[in-house]
Amino acid sequence: MRWGKTSRPGSRRRLTWSNDEWNRAAALCTGQLPLVWLAWWSIMEARRDDYDQRGGAYLGIFCVLLILPLLGLLHATVQIMPAATLVRLRPRAARGPEWAWYLGGSVLIGTGWSVLGYALWGWPVADTLPWFAGAGALPVLGLVRLHGRPWGTWAVWLRSAGASFVLFVVCGVSAASLTGQYEPPELSDGQFVGDWRGADGGVLRLTPDGQAELTRVPAHNDVDEEGDFAVCDGTGTWTREEGNDLRDTDRDGLLVRLDSTCGQETYWTVSGTERNPELFVLFGDPDAGELRILTKR
Repeated sequence: MRWGKTSRPGSRRRLTWSNDEWNRAAALCTGQLPLVWLAWWSIMEARRDDYDQRGGAYLGIFCVLLILPLLGLLHATVQIMPAATLVRLRPRAARGPEWAWYLGGSVLIGTGWSVLGYALWGWPVADTLPWFAGAGALPVLGLVRLHGRPWGTWAVWLRSAGASFVLFVVCGVSAASLTGQYEPPELSDGQFVGDWRGADGGVLRLTPDGQAELTRVPAHNDVDEEGDFAVCDGTGTWTREEGNDLRDTDRDGLLVRLDSTCGQETYWTVSGTERNPELFVLFGDPDAGELRILTKR
């Protein structure tokens, strides 16, 4: 019996999914997840600043590897197999290649999830639609390609994992060479002057004569342990610096010194872009410290 066909003339179409179909869909979805993550990283994260947070985020990748089969099964359940059901419900007179119908059904289901995300959580459709619609392309095309091939339960998983590993390495090397690394902007003294604001309402006001005015701005404590810092109000001075040996960084920034006893001098590192510059400081452990960011408006 062919996938999506009836078992005999005049019988109803089979809308349920066999264990073999579901297993293949889950294996293909699991195999493509590392590639989806790599695409997301290349587009969204490769050229972003890590704010000197080194290493900790990559530990999460190994945790995700342990649940990849569950994520693949979930993806197959909510997109790939419903797409297969839509194809089986198409009019009998409808013509065209099988792969095109499955691809269209997957895109339609992905579009539905994108619209649902906008309705429930306000996710922008323009941002989510390419990901939701495109995430089903490889699995549905793979299902059509595998149709009729006598692969066992574990064979499809092993081949999917092998193909995923090879593609991940090849695409990963290509993405790393094309995207490059993040480069912070080079700000002049005049670009430092102005108001820098934090998400928690803090304001660091810098004047052309080197004076600084702080309103709820964090600063290093006398003993900076486990991310301890003080939130300070008052006045002080600022100087532009190229790197800072005390904070173990070679990136440009500015050193803020307070006139009061609230906190020590604090080095704010330059981040962001030329159009939207940022200043940041990481208190405590570089892997899991307290990150504070100021943006200029």
